[in-house]
Amino acid sequence: MSPPASACSNWFPPDMRAIFLSLIILPCLLCAEVIEADLLIVGGDESGCAAAVQAARLGVKRIVLVNDIDWLGGQFCTQGIGPMDEWTLVNGKRVEFPATGAFAEILERIHTHNRQTYGIAKPGNSWCGSNTIEPKAAARIFEDWLAPYSAQITVLKGWEPMKVLVENGRVVGAEFRQTGQTRLTVKAALTADSTDWGDVIRLSGAAYMAGPDLKSRFDEPGAPESLDPGGEQEMNPISWCPLLREAGKDSTIPKPARYDAHSFADWQKAPPWVDWDGSGGIYNMAGWCFYTHRRMIDRHHNNLAPGTEAVILNWPAHDYPLGTLPLHVVEALEKNEAGSSKKNIVDMTPAQRRIVFADAKQRALEFVYWLQTAVHDRVGDYPQSFRHMKLADDYGTADHLPPKPYIREGLRLDALYILREQDVRTEVEKPLWARSMPFDGVFGYQFNMDFHPTRRKFRDNDAAQPWQPKFFGTRNWNAHSDRTMFPLRGLVPVKMDGLLGCSKNIGVTSMVQSSLRLHGQMMHVGTAVGTVAALALKDGLQPRDIATSPKRVREVQLTLVRHGTLIWPWHDVKPDDAHFEAANLLTIAGIWRADPDNVFFKPDQVVTRRELAGALVRLIRATSQSKEWPALPDRARFSDVPADAADRAFVETLIAWGDFGPQESNFHPDQPVNWATLNRWLAALKLPTFKTLVHPKVKDYPLTRGECTDYLHRVLQQLGEGLPDRYDIDQDDAMPFDEDNNKVPDRLEPER
Repeated sequence: MSPPASACSNWFPPDMRAIFLSLIILPCLLCAEVIEADLLIVGGDESGCAAAVQAARLGVKRIVLVNDIDWLGGQFCTQGIGPMDEWTLVNGKRVEFPATGAFAEILERIHTHNRQTYGIAKPGNSWCGSNTIEPKAAARIFEDWLAPYSAQITVLKGWEPMKVLVENGRVVGAEFRQTGQTRLTVKAALTADSTDWGDVIRLSGAAYMAGPDLKSRFDEPGAPESLDPGGEQEMNPISWCPLLREAGKDSTIPKPARYDAHSFADWQKAPPWVDWDGSGGIYNMAGWCFYTHRRMIDRHHNNLAPGTEAVILNWPAHDYPLGTLPLHVVEALEKNEAGSSKKNIVDMTPAQRRIVFADAKQRALEFVYWLQTAVHDRVGDYPQSFRHMKLADDYGTADHLPPKPYIREGLRLDALYILREQDVRTEVEKPLWARSMPFDGVFGYQFNMDFHPTRRKFRDNDAAQPWQPKFFGTRNWNAHSDRTMFPLRGLVPVKMDGLLGCSKNIGVTSMVQSSLRLHGQMMHVGTAVGTVAALALKDGLQPRDIATSPKRVREVQLTLVRHGTLIWPWHDVKPDDAHFEAANLLTIAGIWRADPDNVFFKPDQVVTRRELAGALVRLIRATSQSKEWPALPDRARFSDVPADAADRAFVETLIAWGDFGPQESNFHPDQPVNWATLNRWLAALKLPTFKTLVHPKVKDYPLTRGECTDYLHRVLQQLGEGLPDRYDIDQDDAMPFDEDNNKVPDRLEPER
């Protein structure tokens, strides 16, 4: 896509052109280039890139992706988090959450690169995650990922948003600036905000949140009743994460100007290094230390070439809290603008953020220096001493640090629904299904509510003195959460049209954002944004038109699943499984019920008669040909399905609705079902049947869950789902069609 010509055409004669140009050099805003687009994505992090790729795949022709720096890829590279932490808890053990969709695509490219470079897909043996990628390679992977869509996606780099164009309550584009007075305007039907700090949402005037949410807003158990002075600044901290590579010699960095060993006193007993080869899996305490925590390349245990060993540092000791700022930072901010030291970083100007960033970088360098000096001197010349690790120059920056900090929390969109702590919180460290499983889920996820220290403790309570990070209130990493889905409504502003939240700029509370910020999660946000945008553009709709239409929501979900995104957060359902689409969509719809006590679909488990009866009845209720519930007598029909049995209504409704003929006194609810039985029951209920179920060579096959859901999904596709065209949004109800929050829509359950 070629940008249109500049607004200033060369219509002066040649001898006057130089004079003309000199006259307009100062007011060059008149020469701002204007680009027309269907979809404008501001921010080239992993989420913005995923949105662009998905929209292109779905046919959007004119996509403009505007980034503020040269590299694309966000957490994977520009924020320095090449080793990925994606853990969840299954059967008491920490394992990685299933990678699907765009995230799985990127991981496949990462594995290919690592095999080609190091001969092994996962060369890091990182304590907190098995997948690692070096920053330059990650940036190249994202460039290559977008490259096939260059006819649809225009990537513009080095631009910073300065103004958002709004007409009649609808975002219609944005203005950007580069160094000097260079300006750019992009006009677009839809805009997605994937910036680090939600600058597009903020500049548009759309409602947003930043910092802690008061208990009075969402009634969250962990929310504060009120904010103390400085509390409005409190966020999950940023971290500048240095990359260190073995040098084979003393590579101690110059002593940072404000270095004081007291800043790291709380970490004196933490082991700097242990000899660990990754055995036992992630989070094995035998491997816990500064060194292995986010090891990038483990050359010693993988027999790689000298000089390849690399680690990044991402440790609470060098986290940079965004409240209770040091005195010298406060003074610098106040010099820039009176009162700016009390702003939340979301509301700061780019220049003010750079003041904060400069100090955060120094904190990271102080930590490196401490490891190379005080720690080395304390423990001796251990095998992989940080003294013999050098700051890598992979980023091409003057200070050898990543171009951006690792951002755990930013602006949060005031959306049609805001996911809150009580939706996902559990008191037991055994993630199962969350209290709220939103009907409009666009991806499944689980991660602990994980705050790093959000405040400082200064020596002698003096803000001019050295400090250490400290936890505050309920903000820590000990709050457990269940598996859930992120709602489509969380991408759409309460009022503003033409705008979608992307990356971390979405409808969640501060508590929930601490659990919704990982690499894979952010890529799924982007994929959902690209999907909603593409479908809205195709039919001339606004995102809220899709979010308020159950039929449209299901269209989004079907599209996402067919592109490989896991929506219902099963642990054992993979995109290449034949039942992937069915297991996701039938469970979201409430037709298939997940076992309440585990997170496994168990596709090879044989279906029982009681399971099939319930699924078929819920299926019929879900279709456009739904039947009324029959009146059940006081006395149970079957002796082995008593009146107080949880599934009695489904079993007896099945018989009442179908032509099953005379029945025995027992239903045999736990008896396994075969293929022929499924076909016979479908026929009795006058539902579509399948010749493939009754072929003589297969009719006696036991019917597994995977096979059952696949066939039931085919029936639903043929009959059509009976969904309303629209519904009224309730911003306080995650599941408006499920009054008792049992994860089954009320219309699929018998009347009580």
